[in-house]
Amino acid sequence: MQFLKTLFWCLLAFVAAMFTRNNWTTVPVNLWGGLIAEINLPLLLLIVFLCGLLPMFAYHHAVRWRLRSRLATSERTIGTLREVIAPSPMIATPAVAEPIPLAVSAEAPETRP
Repeated sequence: MQFLKTLFWCLLAFVAAMFTRNNWTTVPVNLWGGLIAEINLPLLLLIVFLCGLLPMFAYHHAVRWRLRSRLATSERTIGTLREVIAPSPMIATPAVAEPIPLAVSAEAPETRP
């Protein structure tokens, strides 16, 4: 399985390198105040991708942190309730087991010659 994962990442890196090599053109980006920035197309795509990924990544981690803290609070509450509701331990005396009588016949066992 590790081999397939490595093969996938190598293939993805190769495709990204070929895309970068074939599209290495300068793209003008119009900024405020009449400024024009000339950026290579692969770099511009990387910047746009990260601008979309990073806020969602931060939101995902914030939601996970909030849910973990809620779960920890719930677990502490349940632990406290179990301590309060748990019945007090009763002192039990050990039960003495009476021996079970074996079936005894009144007749003497037969002896065969």
